[in-house]
Order: sequence, then C-alpha cells, then structure tokens
Amino acid sequence: MGPDAAVRDPCRSRVLESALTMRLLERTGLRPDLYAAVETYVQRQAPETTGFERTMAEITLGGKNVRSDVLAEVVRAAPDFTGSRKRVLAQALLAVVGAPGEITWEPAAFDTAFLHSWASVQMTAAKVILAAVSGQSARISDEDVRCLADTQRAPRLWEGNVLIHLSVLHALTLLPNTGRLVAAGVDTLAAQVRSDGGLPFVSDVDTWCTATAGVALAAVNAAEPTLRALADRLAACQQPGGGWSYSDTAVQTDVDDTSVAVQFLDRVDSRRYRGSVRRGIRSLMAVRGTDGGFPTYVAGAASEASMTAAALDALTLRSDRHAGHIAEGLRFLVSQQNEDGSFPPDWSSSRLHTVCRVLLCTSRRPRSGSATVRRMVGRAAALVIGGQNDDGGWGQQAGDASDVISTAYGLTALCSIPDADPRAAAVAAEFLAHAPRGADGLQAIPDSIGPRPFVFTVPVLAEIFTLLALGHFDRRLAAPAARAQGTTRG
Repeated sequence: MGPDAAVRDPCRSRVLESALTMRLLERTGLRPDLYAAVETYVQRQAPETTGFERTMAEITLGGKNVRSDVLAEVVRAAPDFTGSRKRVLAQALLAVVGAPGEITWEPAAFDTAFLHSWASVQMTAAKVILAAVSGQSARISDEDVRCLADTQRAPRLWEGNVLIHLSVLHALTLLPNTGRLVAAGVDTLAAQVRSDGGLPFVSDVDTWCTATAGVALAAVNAAEPTLRALADRLAACQQPGGGWSYSDTAVQTDVDDTSVAVQFLDRVDSRRYRGSVRRGIRSLMAVRGTDGGFPTYVAGAASEASMTAAALDALTLRSDRHAGHIAEGLRFLVSQQNEDGSFPPDWSSSRLHTVCRVLLCTSRRPRSGSATVRRMVGRAAALVIGGQNDDGGWGQQAGDASDVISTAYGLTALCSIPDADPRAAAVAAEFLAHAPRGADGLQAIPDSIGPRPFVFTVPVLAEIFTLLALGHFDRRLAAPAARAQGTTRG
C-alpha cells in the first residue's frame, strides 16, 4: 500500500509479449539497445512455458515447426462465445512472428458490435495483420487504420495494455507511411520492459489489487484508517459513468472491478460512499443482459457466470430493490452450471473461482431461492468438498497439485457452506498458513487470465486472496461462540 493508498504491484513479464517485442524490434531495426535483453528473456523462459506461448517463443527463436493443434488448444481453453475471435487472434500472432500456416478468413470474428474497446482494437489489428500477410490488403479500410492509429496518439500506453499495443504496432508495420507512429510506439513500449528483460501483458492491475485488498483487509478487521484510506483512493478511481477499470491508466470499465469496489465502499462507510455505491450499481445494471446475467464489459455482450455471481453479490447490498434482478441472475447461473458443479471458463485458471463466487453470493440470502438454485448450490458445494486434496489444498483443475490461490478460493467457498466439515477448513487454513514464501511473497502459480486463455502474474494477488480466505475462516470460527452469547443474528 503506497503513499497514495493504492495497492501497487506491477504485472510480471510474459513470454507472449516478449516474443512479439523481439520480432517487432527485428523487423523495424528500432531500439537495438533493448533487443538483446528481450532475446535473453525469451531464450531463458521458453523451456518453462507450454502450449501456444511455447510455440510463439520457439518460432521467434528460429524454429520452424508449429503443432497442428495449437490453434484448437487456444480455442478450447476459452469460453465458447469467443471461439472465432480467439482463433483469429492466435493466427495473427503466429503470422507476425513468422510461423508458417494457412490463414482462414472469418468475417464474423471482425464484427465489432457489442465488443468493448480493447477487443475492438485487438480484432482490428488482427484483421489488418491477416489481410496484409495474405495479400488481401483491399479488405483494410481507412476506418481500420484510424482505429489503430488513434491508440498511438496519447503520450502513454493505451489503456495500459502491452499486448494490444504490440498487436497494433505489428499491424502498422505492414502498412505504408507509418514509420513515425511505429517508432514512437516502440519508445512507449520500452518504458514497459521489466528488470528481467521481458515485457508484461499489462502495465499493472492496481485498481483491481486495491479493491480486492480492501475486501480482504475488511474481512480481517483491519484498522479503520487503513480501510478509509483505501476506500478514498478507490472512490477517486471511479469513472464518470459509475464503473471502475482494472487500472488507473485505463478507462474501459468492467463488471468485475465495479462489483468488488461497490462492496468494499459500502462495507467501509455506506453513508460516506453512498453516491459512489449508487453510481456503481447503476453502472452494473446498465450492462445487465436480457437473460438476467451480466457480461464482463458492455451491454449486449454474452453474459458470463463469474461476472453474474460478482454482480449479484454486489446487488445483495440493496436486495430489497433488486430482489427480482437477483432471482433472474440466479436462474441464469443455474442454466450455466456443468454437471460436475463447475461453470464455464472465466478470467481465472481455477475452476473454483466462479464456484467460490456463486457460493458467496448465495450465502448472503441462505433461505431464499428456488429448488433449482438449491440444487446448484449443492452441486457447487459437492465440487468443493470432493475436490480437496490430501494436503488440505485444492488445485486449479481436478487432479492438479494444490496451489495457494486455488486453495484460497476453496477455503473461502468452504466457509460459505453452512454444514461444511470444520476439519476440512482447518487443514486448508493450515496449508495456506505454511505456504512457502519467496522474494515476491507467497510462492504461487499464476491464476489471472488476459486475454483468455493466456495466464499472467501479479504476485500480490496470492497474498490478497489468502488473506481473504483466512478472514472468512476466522469469522466462521468466531460465529458459534458469538451466537452462543447472543451477539449475532445468526
């Protein structure tokens, strides 16, 4: 927590962006002072990566072979409604690093209706890249070029997104009369090089860290001045329309950040932040789908289970006003649940992320809900209880070794199940309490995803979700004694 009360931890380097940077510097001849460091990073990290990123690194380092299933792997790991866009994006990224392969044109993937600003720019860049490398430049319009060029007008990295910035620069290098724009863009990119020589996905996720850290600190009853400072900082980051973005360098709002920010502000001081909370809920309701669910970014986009659970959790603050919306949202969640109790892929590598959110939001109103909602809750609870490993933790997917963040989700979920075995929660807490630490804090495998399905690392998030889980555990321990003394309503 810095002097400005923001919880800041820069995003760590990733092979995907670093390989793209290496190829960009090769193609343009710009900033030779950076090339060696980026190349060394890619060489060092390539053996540690898998899947699509491994392929990107190997091609950039001179390899010629591309696994035949690499595109299908990307599509399979993303939500169904993003399939065509993910395939096109992966094709474009492979094309700019020089991977051989046939390019298939998918016009539907370039339809920007109902796309948020980042996706719109990203898909426009992919369109320009694929059109240029396949000899179909007639498909590139003046509007496409304007969309890309506009991201390079600001004095800093557009929306704090390094991957989109790189995609745009690669697209611009394939067009005439773009030399000055590209050179300026490379200078902007240079400011994002990390100490290990690599490039990150985004500059930071500081607003997300501040909001989630606030919720975690509130869960363990941190000092009121600390919570108030965090809340003031968060309120100052609210966008004019009422929502929040992931970083104070971005303006594209999303349901995830907005839901958590609203909850935290209301928890700290519902009167002081009444206006911020009201505008935040209005922002959420503005993107709500006709199916009762909530998308990640904009109205008209596909609703998602994880975002819906987060938004419903925020709406429980005003459950008297939003009872109907909550009921409809729960019906959407029921429709999204898989037979094993899990939900479709979201913005986390762990299947427990959405499950945890669903159990949290339904635990706020434990005696309400239809039989189908109760069945959904029962399935989710069974997945959590049955998925715990012998060491007390949970892995990202069934059969995976336990990791810190998945275990934090698992323990939080377990504490939301009324009749859960307290011994299971105790061994999970023990796992977290004794998790090894390194220079960056808790040693945790990365969990956050962006864009789907690529994983990125912000180490402080492991600390945040662990603290939140232990806070839930502590409250569950205290609840029976408090009820016995008549100090809670149960």
